[in-house]
Amino acid sequence: MLDDLLPAISPETIQSFFALAIGFAFAGLCASGYRLFSTRLPSFRLLEVGPVPARFAAIPLLMFSAPFIIMRNTLRHRRLERRRAEIVMVATVIAGFWSLLSGNVVVLLLSVLFNV
Repeated sequence: MLDDLLPAISPETIQSFFALAIGFAFAGLCASGYRLFSTRLPSFRLLEVGPVPARFAAIPLLMFSAPFIIMRNTLRHRRLERRRAEIVMVATVIAGFWSLLSGNVVVLLLSVLFNV
């Protein structure tokens, strides 16, 4: 029975699942690393405060930690503001696509660095 299901999963699908997982893991790693060196959580407001060089330095951090920030804010506001499930679903899909794209970038960078 398991042999019937295995050929249906293409290698590209498995690679996409791994990229999605790596994207979410790297987003959590970036957000936790920022929290380790700072006293506050990362947020999109990093683009609004501070001097201009600090704002530009926050762009790569926010590019890769955005799925974590989106999901954290969504789940927090779901409990506090009683948001509808449809809004949570849309935010989850956006965070998932963002994680898939950033996971592909991380996998590509790792393959270039390690010459795989």
